[in-house]
Amino acid sequence: MFKKLTKFIVNQMDPCEELVPVESIADNEHFRPLYLLKKKRKPQTIFHRAPYYQRTGFTLHDVLLPGEDGESTEPLLQDSRQIPLTKTSRDQADGGLSIPCDPASVDLQGGASFSEAFSVKPQKKSISLQSLEALTKERKINMDHSFIQQLQRTDINLYVVTEILEASEETVYKESTKAHGGFKAKFYATLSAKGTRQNNQCIVIPKGCTLAFRIIQLQIRDGYWHLDYFPVGPVRPKIYVSDGASQEKLGVVVSEVKYRCQIFSKMCPDRLLIVFNTIKAVMRDKNLLQELSQKMEDIPEQNDGYELKTESPDLKDLFSILQHSAIWRRVFAQQITYILDALHELMDDQLLLLLESLERKILSQQLKLVEKLLEHDLEDKMCIFHVDARLLSFPHKEDQLLTMELVELSGVQLQEDGSAVSLDQPFEAVAALFVALYALNLLSGSK
Repeated sequence: MFKKLTKFIVNQMDPCEELVPVESIADNEHFRPLYLLKKKRKPQTIFHRAPYYQRTGFTLHDVLLPGEDGESTEPLLQDSRQIPLTKTSRDQADGGLSIPCDPASVDLQGGASFSEAFSVKPQKKSISLQSLEALTKERKINMDHSFIQQLQRTDINLYVVTEILEASEETVYKESTKAHGGFKAKFYATLSAKGTRQNNQCIVIPKGCTLAFRIIQLQIRDGYWHLDYFPVGPVRPKIYVSDGASQEKLGVVVSEVKYRCQIFSKMCPDRLLIVFNTIKAVMRDKNLLQELSQKMEDIPEQNDGYELKTESPDLKDLFSILQHSAIWRRVFAQQITYILDALHELMDDQLLLLLESLERKILSQQLKLVEKLLEHDLEDKMCIFHVDARLLSFPHKEDQLLTMELVELSGVQLQEDGSAVSLDQPFEAVAALFVALYALNLLSGSK
């Protein structure tokens, strides 16, 4: 919910897309002015369009030598006025609607509603770039600092936070989803497709919490440093065009996942099984998922002598097959990181439902269903559309309910007849689910 809120705030307040939303409320204090960040070495994806930035735990002052007079020089921190931002919405799709839809009409039995409400007053805090420029002349980088010494042995880019949006007062964000009538009931709660289900969620954003940040790249050489306003680097084309046709969006998703998972289709069955078992293990344990993600992200920065170590028996077999050539290891790490990133985008309940789907051997049909969902304009909130009802026809009723629950957690509610309604523009969430299903389908050898 926190990531959803910060993305909305950035979309409303930063049309130039220079602000980066903070994704975890637990890490918000590490994205304050003058904190140092490093950019994760992985490209943007269809399900996560913003760059990935990682905290370092250090501020600019931590790595600077004292000035000539021995006193610390503080750049000017500027506050701006509070900018109230309120959102109260309630969208409803009620029964009795007959929606003309090519090639057939949709008869929506029952209904669904989605509501969210919050009132936040973001306040901008920024560092004067002029004062930062002056600081580059007054204080040098401490090249003996352990962090700087390690940084110099890599080609990682370093950034400093120059501006943030923070909550100027405590904010409560509430979200509610309600399904009734012909909509399905909660899986594991009841097997009846009738009745009413309501899900209420609430998160409290504390005063002073960082919601978004802006950065500038630092260049360091022989103790001197400067701000890189126009960094030179390869320009990547946009992977997604917001006003493109739905079929074009689906094509981008399919092309990306096939390209980013191609190494697994070339692996021998024994190694593929090791990868598959490891992925299943990390889906059950978020700490294990975080450990594997971090180890895979570190691999491109290491040399041929690098040895992967872990205390977890669930990771040891995977690490053992990575002790080969550095080139192969880097490619493998990049592609497994892609799968892990998709899993990070899913909710904990979805990971458990995916594991249950594996046991029930229904992944292939779920993959076809989610692919059909991506053919529709999921950026159109509360859009009503229809998919082939045969994709929701499973040997067992429990399989159908599990699948409908899995999809709903990504923002699309389904009925048994294939009628569907999108909630709160779920394109990225459904794309992440598609990637997870594709990868699990590939690794498990499902047909």
